Amino acid sequence: MNETDKRAVVALRDAAKHFGPVRAVDGVTLAVAPGECLGLVGHNGAGKSTLVNLINGTFGPSSGVVDFPGGAGGLRSVFQELSLCPNLTVAENLAMAHPALKGAGWRRPARAEIGAALDTVFPGHGIAPDAEVDSLSIAERQMVEIAIGFAPRGGRARLVILDEPTSSLDEGIARQLLAHIRAFCAQGGAAIFISHMLGEVFEVSSRIVVLKDGKVVADRPATAFTRAGLVDAMGHVATEGAASHAAGSAPGNVILRAEGLQARRGEVVGLSGLAGHGQAAALARLYLSLSSDWCGGMGAKAVFVAGDRPRDGLLPLWSILRNISISVLGRGLVDRAAERKLAEDWKARIGIRTDDLTNPILSLSGGNQQKVLFARALASDAPIVVMDDPMRGVDVGTKQDVYAMIRAEAAKGRTFLWYSTETEEVCQCDRVFVFRNGKISAELTGDQITEERILEASFEMQEAS
Repeated sequence: MNETDKRAVVALRDAAKHFGPVRAVDGVTLAVAPGECLGLVGHNGAGKSTLVNLINGTFGPSSGVVDFPGGAGGLRSVFQELSLCPNLTVAENLAMAHPALKGAGWRRPARAEIGAALDTVFPGHGIAPDAEVDSLSIAERQMVEIAIGFAPRGGRARLVILDEPTSSLDEGIARQLLAHIRAFCAQGGAAIFISHMLGEVFEVSSRIVVLKDGKVVADRPATAFTRAGLVDAMGHVATEGAASHAAGSAPGNVILRAEGLQARRGEVVGLSGLAGHGQAAALARLYLSLSSDWCGGMGAKAVFVAGDRPRDGLLPLWSILRNISISVLGRGLVDRAAERKLAEDWKARIGIRTDDLTNPILSLSGGNQQKVLFARALASDAPIVVMDDPMRGVDVGTKQDVYAMIRAEAAKGRTFLWYSTETEEVCQCDRVFVFRNGKISAELTGDQITEERILEASFEMQEAS
């Protein structure tokens, strides 16, 4: 062991993890030192989550070494797919990860500890320790999971691994987290920060490692990268700026008026504002009003792309193929050849990384699972596509591809209703409704759609224009 590894919180030497012929992690050598925030980036399926699972002990290495020179105590993981128990309270979820909280009277200290952790990371959060997790929004659940990761839990966190931790958070809450990570590392803690939001990676990381096909292809100080250089290292051509507004035909007649919103044929309509201000609930009511609770398949008025994959999107016991084709299956006999052709076509068009579409959907990385949900929606003939923060866990290259697909479909007359916590995405819409306290505070169109106007309307009620 060299001197760098001796000082490290965790050190990997030629670590590999194979699943049959698939080399998910292939000979990775790296170390994370106290005070360091390591940004870990790569496209969906690059091996990031498998590498994390080698470090946190979920998987043992097929070969190589994963070493903790100072011991494995204080290692924490915040997962991309939320791991909270929905039927338990916030405090009870902390207690499950806190071995010292047992016996009579454990509830009071559990409430106090999780409350203090939330206050430290997310000032003004408004989450009650006795609230059941199932009653929380996805952003609030993400906040709870993060707070549990940083909570003392009978000791102190030494290394916190955060896998897409801001994917459900709005910009203001995400900045609270990034500030806390910087403070945590400044006090001697270490962090591994995984995100497809490259601006956040640059903002919080002291060093960036790029994974591609399970191998480290770049490992340099964050200041040695540019955004274009980082995207190039990941293996995708950098796209200048946001996708342009619709290049096809102008939006047509109004086809939807509900919840204070209106949408025209061929229009991309965005819902924005701070997380938890009613956008997701309005979107859900819209979708349910347009869909049948007993009959799906071809001919549906609307189709849904979920951001909360495990709860609202995936059919976890089914194959990748069946998860794609469910939106187009009729009520009679299934043409298996046509079904496979459709799935293979969408696998190629949207870049789903798998050798076999009959593999279980859960064999895919989180980002590739999200691609399946997009394929399911776009393969249908529904004229309205409802999208609830659909880019969670999707890499920057795939985002650009999906933006282009959305624009192409809109040019053909399809209408999109798109809620996103990323202001950059909302700015690509034709019309934006900003929500505040459950009501629409502003309607923006054309050149009015800017980050400044959206943020202004998020904090102050305005006349809808």
